[in-house]
Amino acid sequence: MPTAVGRRADRLAPIQRVTRGIDRRNVVRGAIVAAVAYAAWLAIGTFGRPYNFFDMKIYHGAVVWWASGHELYEFIAPGTTLGFTYPPFAGLVMLPMAQLPIGMAGMVNAAASIAALALVLAGLLRPIVDRLAWPLWFTVALAVPLAVAIEPARETLGYGQVNILLFALIMADLIGLRWRSRRGTHYAATDGPLLRFVYGGAWAGAGIGLATAVKLTPALFIAYLLITRQWRVAATAIGTTIGVTVASFAIVGDESRTYFGSVLWQTERVGAADMTPNQSLAGLLARLYDSIETPGLLWFAFSVLILALGLSRAASSRADGDELTAFTLVGLTANVISPISWTHHLVWVIPAIIVLADAAVRRREASRTMPQRTGQGPVFGGLPGVNGLRPPIWYPTLTGLRHGAAAIGLYLLFLISPIWPYEHQLPEMSHYQDGLFGALMENSLAVALIVLVAALPWRPGAEPAFYGDRLARAAVLSSRR
Repeated sequence: MPTAVGRRADRLAPIQRVTRGIDRRNVVRGAIVAAVAYAAWLAIGTFGRPYNFFDMKIYHGAVVWWASGHELYEFIAPGTTLGFTYPPFAGLVMLPMAQLPIGMAGMVNAAASIAALALVLAGLLRPIVDRLAWPLWFTVALAVPLAVAIEPARETLGYGQVNILLFALIMADLIGLRWRSRRGTHYAATDGPLLRFVYGGAWAGAGIGLATAVKLTPALFIAYLLITRQWRVAATAIGTTIGVTVASFAIVGDESRTYFGSVLWQTERVGAADMTPNQSLAGLLARLYDSIETPGLLWFAFSVLILALGLSRAASSRADGDELTAFTLVGLTANVISPISWTHHLVWVIPAIIVLADAAVRRREASRTMPQRTGQGPVFGGLPGVNGLRPPIWYPTLTGLRHGAAAIGLYLLFLISPIWPYEHQLPEMSHYQDGLFGALMENSLAVALIVLVAALPWRPGAEPAFYGDRLARAAVLSSRR
């Protein structure tokens, strides 16, 4: 006859079999992810603004208006002076959402954007977590809510914008370049022509082309591809842009002629340059001059300087084997020199934070693995050893500190987004209403972008994605052995 202890053991046996198969570390990781997601939600409520899919209402209203037989660019959202400002190709892509209620359209856009962001982060973080032996799922699960909480992502989702989707298209090309650079190794044996095409990266450039057809600013990536002599990728991007634009002319010729003939040049349709959310160089100069309009000659001169600086640093980053930083520098440069860069356009700070954080980790790792002696005696990164045995105990601790601090500072800046408490609008209120400190805070995101273009470090040999450049690729690979 079974005892009470035996009956209790029998009841607990199924539970024990289930819990025995659960990795306790994954339970802890899941709890951490839940805590970070909740903290991100609180941060959005604390530092974000009221969100009601404002821009999505304009897009949705425009395509509903268009689908009912009216001219697309004649639509003006009720209670505003705002209409549809994207090319006709974007209108065609958005046309199916005319069948959805506005709230549902906003939620579909948000879900698609978060999914795209997760895929992009998985692609960007994969080389880093593989090197550090971290679980990819855990790292991405932490990174997604952290990224969603900062100003560009939460504004994109809350207003129903498309910036994360465009960002994902461009970064897909980066991943395609990586895959193409590995062609001839383990991807050469992939079964099936479709998988060989996908993993061979032959499509690299199509994402940039599609993004350029939706919004003109990604065209700077085509200039970067030409400067770095990535001819086939550039041709794919240009061909994709021209192809979908010509197709749009064939499908909706009237709207295409209206857009390229007049709407494209009506810069006043998007708002005044000095508006606080415009964190481009043009917005910064307009606010510094306390003027609704940007001083044109000064803006042009500084834009040319920043353009040259950004593209030259991107080319140098690529030559050193860090294509992620190269793409990030191009995106940041586009944000700075564009006449209008609303805060939801600034998604390029996300890879910038990743680059800074990884640069800090790399420098710390390098300090731990330095050779104990050189031809001139015991030297550790330029610092003499202690009794010829090891570097000073503080050296590994502080190595990478400035890059880590920069990553944390940049994240906190875009999390808190101090521009909004000091938002001003001419002519009702001067941009110097709160003194020099208020002016600095109102322009803080623009200043951060300019500093990043000038000073974002790259990581030699970190993530080469050479296309048709065998000598450079071989040099980077040999330097990593």
